[in-house]
Amino acid sequence: MPANDPEPILRDHVYDGIQEYDQKLPNWWLFTLYIAIVFSIAAWLSYYQLGIGMSDEDRMDAFITARQANADKKLAGITDDELWQFSRDPRMVEAGKATYMTPGMCVTCHGPDLSAMVSGVKLPGLPLNDTQWKHGGKPTDIMRIVRKGAPDLTKGMAPWESVLGVRRVTEVVAFIMSHHKQDEDVRLAPDSPLAPKAP
Repeated sequence: MPANDPEPILRDHVYDGIQEYDQKLPNWWLFTLYIAIVFSIAAWLSYYQLGIGMSDEDRMDAFITARQANADKKLAGITDDELWQFSRDPRMVEAGKATYMTPGMCVTCHGPDLSAMVSGVKLPGLPLNDTQWKHGGKPTDIMRIVRKGAPDLTKGMAPWESVLGVRRVTEVVAFIMSHHKQDEDVRLAPDSPLAPKAP
């Protein structure tokens, strides 16, 4: 201890053989505490009382909205022909198959062979290996359903874009379309909401 430092002051009482120091806290420590208190009060007032600035929840909402807008912009220009080309690319098809076959993903409802059947038992999903499509059979129609889900989520597929992301959704669609031919005769399923209504 340097010669100019005062001797430490000890409190009189002893507890368990230990005496406590009775020293003034250093100024840097006190200023840090005071600044933290002032900052906390200012943040509470600005975020929660005056509505100034963005809270963490607002920032997260803005971030998710921006990501979604970016994904929509990326996919807005994609065409059926491009998706058909992706379905002929072995790397994209294999990547899509890996995602499709992941337990809890597409295979759970549509089956490993895309027939929506396993050992003669009907699965909740629709077959993806036939030529009847409930929500349109163009590749962009299929991509829209994988991304955004069925129009009636209580009776159809949930949206997968937030789980898989744009790239993996595109790969899954490429895998599905690899089981089809570009010039095959695609029909709307009888229960399709897009089917023309009888007069």
